[in-house]
Amino acid sequence: MIVRTTAEITGTDREVTPENGNWVSKRIVLGGDRVGFSFHETTIKAGTDNEFHYANHVEAVWLVEGEGELIDLTEGGKTYPLAPGTMYLLNGHERHRVLARTQLRMLCVFNPPVVGTEVHDADGVYPLVTVD
Repeated sequence: MIVRTTAEITGTDREVTPENGNWVSKRIVLGGDRVGFSFHETTIKAGTDNEFHYANHVEAVWLVEGEGELIDLTEGGKTYPLAPGTMYLLNGHERHRVLARTQLRMLCVFNPPVVGTEVHDADGVYPLVTVD
């Protein structure tokens, strides 16, 4: 059994922030835990515009706090409202933007799992890194 709190992750290498400071990802479950997925709590700052593309991972996101918009850049800019209780699944590796009107807090699951050392490249993509 694994039990972790976000409080104990804060300030460790499991808390990741990009150079622009737009978001914080607390990596609660990682590939090294060997359960087949990773689980993160991600907080996106209000007023930010963020582009992502998970070419190597499927991501499920459940928004638990805040309001904004999700823009599917793969489907010509189709826009979806984001509010508490909204889930989106990037099962087609869609390039997308997240516009945060207010602070967004979301719970995210990645498959295959991230290991914690990944950094978004210039296209917003995480490389595929596996645990030996």
